Amino acid sequence: MIKKYIIYGYRLFWWSINLWRFKKLGMYSYINRALKIDGAKNISIGRKVTIQYKTWLASRPLTANNSPILEIGDGSAIGNFNHIYSTNKIIIGKKVLTADKVYISDNIHGFLNPLVPIMNQPIIQKNAVIIGDGTWLGENVCVIGAKIGKNCVIGANSVVTKDIPDFCIAVGAPARVIKRYNFETQEWEKTNKK
Repeated sequence: MIKKYIIYGYRLFWWSINLWRFKKLGMYSYINRALKIDGAKNISIGRKVTIQYKTWLASRPLTANNSPILEIGDGSAIGNFNHIYSTNKIIIGKKVLTADKVYISDNIHGFLNPLVPIMNQPIIQKNAVIIGDGTWLGENVCVIGAKIGKNCVIGANSVVTKDIPDFCIAVGAPARVIKRYNFETQEWEKTNKK
């Protein structure tokens, strides 16, 4: 019990000295030694959010949108070494769990001209990323310009480039749905391509 009070006391202290940096920073939220935070004034973090060691958060206007959005919902837990980069809109719902080394982006590097180094080509804006409440992203998952429904499981090493509906398990590169939750049988059931 005392340990819990110490943890929340420390988080409250951290919150109070970092509140001014962000668009919104919910009480008891905590970032453990971020690798980098770019565009903090465009980042909204809900209550009781934990962002683990060496995560890079960015919300910068590198494409046509001058007011990018990065939101992380109440109670979410972001793993170590995550890289979340918004140039338009990324919304992570409430109680979302990400494992380590997860990459979430609404943009990619341009590579249309093979005679120009990729780092010198313009950023290409992809679709907004929206991750539904209660979803879990496994180790090394990449989400690029896609929506993931609520209470989904995305298996380790998956690359999500197309939308995933609510209550699904998806795996692979590119990720595809392999199971859906059946509320009648109250079980995860295998699904086919249809």
